[in-house]
Amino acid sequence: MARADQDAAPALADMDLSGKSITLAVTGGIAAYKACEIVRLLTGSGASVRVAMTQAATRFVGALTFEALSGGPVYVDQFSGGMPHLALGRGCDLLLVAPATADILAKAASGIADDLVSSVILAAQCPVAFAPAMNSAMWENPATQRNVRTLAGDGAAILGPASGPLACGTSGSGRMLEPGEIVEHCRCLLSPKPLAGKKVVVTAGPTYEAIDPVRGITNRSSGKQGYAIARSARLAGADVTLISGPTALPCPAGVRRIPVQSAAEMLDAVLGSVKDADIFIAVAAVADWGIENPCAEKIKKSSGAPEIRFRRNPDILGTVCALGERPALCVGFAAETQDILRYAQDKLRAKGADMIVANGARSAIQSDENEVIFVTRESAEPFGPAAKERVADRLIERIIQLTERSQEIQA
Repeated sequence: MARADQDAAPALADMDLSGKSITLAVTGGIAAYKACEIVRLLTGSGASVRVAMTQAATRFVGALTFEALSGGPVYVDQFSGGMPHLALGRGCDLLLVAPATADILAKAASGIADDLVSSVILAAQCPVAFAPAMNSAMWENPATQRNVRTLAGDGAAILGPASGPLACGTSGSGRMLEPGEIVEHCRCLLSPKPLAGKKVVVTAGPTYEAIDPVRGITNRSSGKQGYAIARSARLAGADVTLISGPTALPCPAGVRRIPVQSAAEMLDAVLGSVKDADIFIAVAAVADWGIENPCAEKIKKSSGAPEIRFRRNPDILGTVCALGERPALCVGFAAETQDILRYAQDKLRAKGADMIVANGARSAIQSDENEVIFVTRESAEPFGPAAKERVADRLIERIIQLTERSQEIQA
């Protein structure tokens, strides 16, 4: 297959921040230092960033730092001339408050505007997102929770917080999300939403079949392609559930992850998730065979070679495709070492799927790139070699096209 034309199908993720204008409001908490990395990541993704700070925030990070990172002036004083409290919330695509202290959440929820940042929030004419950061006692206080519910009810996005070590030396909820996670949420908020209102279920990674408590058999899979697809679907506005076998990958922002081990566990999770799903994408490298007689205790070498009996694992894609009320679109993956297109076409017919994404098993496993063929009943489109993120974006674009075509036929 020839390398994909990089200009022919622009990736969804490549477009979501290019040319976007974001106002970052930094408030006074130790997590203010992380806001520096947020600016760097946003500008590196093509966004134009303007920074506003509270006076308290300048006690943690100097305005000059943000000026150097953003390439523009930093606004601290609402009486410095002009009307920055109006300008900063107008003509931009997103107002991001990070870190968002308990104080700024209370002010925003109550409509108080007694400094520049709180005035910018009140006057904003764009989507607003808050990334809370505070001690767990402050986060869990009923007043803070009430303020968060009010802001969410008013349409604001609440990003986090996470649980983990806090600056006070304790551990608990209230830790601000990491900059990369916050920027991913920004991508979700600012990306086109052609799959808005759609529920997507994705399987990813390998399954693991236990022989005894410390040994098992599995398929070679990093999970990277499935995780990239879940991320792209989320960027396109879908409600995404990711059912994942064992991997070391972080869950994409805004995606609900259900961890599983065996093929049987994955099937149970899938059947519990696809009841009201619109799209099912089976990317996981599911072990074809499980262990019929796993040992409850570790098998000792002194016992000699164990007798292992295999049983056939459930066909997850075939099971979903055969459901009476199956998702409108079912997509499977086929990793082959030879006759890739023919096997994919056979699998498409045998499973009753709407699309099979075929790829060479030897080149794709553990790699950051993939080379695939999108196989439907009408066509076979080669794509790649390309980064797995671009393959994921192209798959979601194909799914969007199939969804729109199906809706036109029904209309």
